[in-house]
Amino acid sequence: MTRTPSTSVASNQTGTVTPAAARRAAARRRAKLDLSALVVGADESSWTDEEMDEVLADLGRQRERITRVIADLEHEIAGLMKDAGDGAGHDQADVGATTLERDHDITLVSTERGLLEQIDRALEHIDEGTYGVCDSCGGAIGKMRLMAFPRATLCMSCKQREERR
Repeated sequence: MTRTPSTSVASNQTGTVTPAAARRAAARRRAKLDLSALVVGADESSWTDEEMDEVLADLGRQRERITRVIADLEHEIAGLMKDAGDGAGHDQADVGATTLERDHDITLVSTERGLLEQIDRALEHIDEGTYGVCDSCGGAIGKMRLMAFPRATLCMSCKQREERR
């Protein structure tokens, strides 16, 4: 089960995030922030309201898209599970194809949930005022890196070290 932060993006009755709700949540989140206290690289300027709005909007859009993808895949998996034993005409090839498709969808759901957790963790870091701090070494991730990849939790040197392993 995916853990959702207490300050998650607002949603409507169907569970989808509306653009207006996402903007309100981003504005509330930014209003609580002291942008000058967020860590930036040595050669970078402090975060501006516009830059943080852009990051929050990007994270909100990504979160909304991933939530929709997960819901669609889970619905498809449920259908595959339900139809797995239906009908007398299923031969081994049909069963194998259904199993392969189901396994593929389960893998995709797992990957998307991982991305959702990364987004939620980034939003938690923003709320806590620790956005931009490397989870590994405690150094600055860098504002430009975060603007390009808002879910980043590692600075470039720690990320490169992790990928070499």
